[in-house]
Amino acid sequence: MRPRPAPSRDPAREDLLPDDQTPDDPREPMPENSTPPPTPTLERESAVAPDGDQLTKSQAARRQRVIIAAMELASEGGYDAVQMRDVATRANVALGTIYRYFVGKDHLLAAALVEWVTDLERRVSLRPPKGETISARMVDILQRATRSMERDPKLSAAVVTALSQPDPQVAECQQEVGAVMYRIQDLAFPEDFDPDLSARINRALGHVWFTALVGWVNGWVGITAAGDELASAVHLMLDQYD
Repeated sequence: MRPRPAPSRDPAREDLLPDDQTPDDPREPMPENSTPPPTPTLERESAVAPDGDQLTKSQAARRQRVIIAAMELASEGGYDAVQMRDVATRANVALGTIYRYFVGKDHLLAAALVEWVTDLERRVSLRPPKGETISARMVDILQRATRSMERDPKLSAAVVTALSQPDPQVAECQQEVGAVMYRIQDLAFPEDFDPDLSARINRALGHVWFTALVGWVNGWVGITAAGDELASAVHLMLDQYD
């Protein structure tokens, strides 16, 4: 779950200023405790601005740099290390620019988790789950997801903490993370499996997976125990269909 390195800082770049601020504009960047308008969740190919317009390529690239910077900071120091001014510095953007895409730290980190599960979906599609049974394939999927997060525990703890917050924009990211995970989990089922039943099973297993992650990042259970709980839930739900 390692983020890609952000580009080196170039102070001469115009995107050090907010999108609506010119180099001669005396306005100060938006303070961290301000409440900018709501913004939509991440869509790689169809990202939109808060006003509903499609993002330009440069805006989408700027937004991506912000997410990568936040992931790097979280990987280095966890949730508390992600401060919006530090994100702006590392991403080579103005503080006000960040608030054009994210209402705050939790929204930003939740969007980073959307990035991660989207990348997981790509990797699983390239290397489909292994196993002769539905249960075996589902365990393989969830174990791969959990192992990926285990490799970067500080970042994992940060994004899981953010996704647990009661924020409307975070809730949108929660829905998107769930939708992507359902698509990944669907790869465990044969094509003739009842789609309504598989959707209900995926939803239940998604809750178990997230609960196991919360327990792990808070130190309630070890990663091995979390994996065992996941496997147990999978077998309880799916062995009857194998």
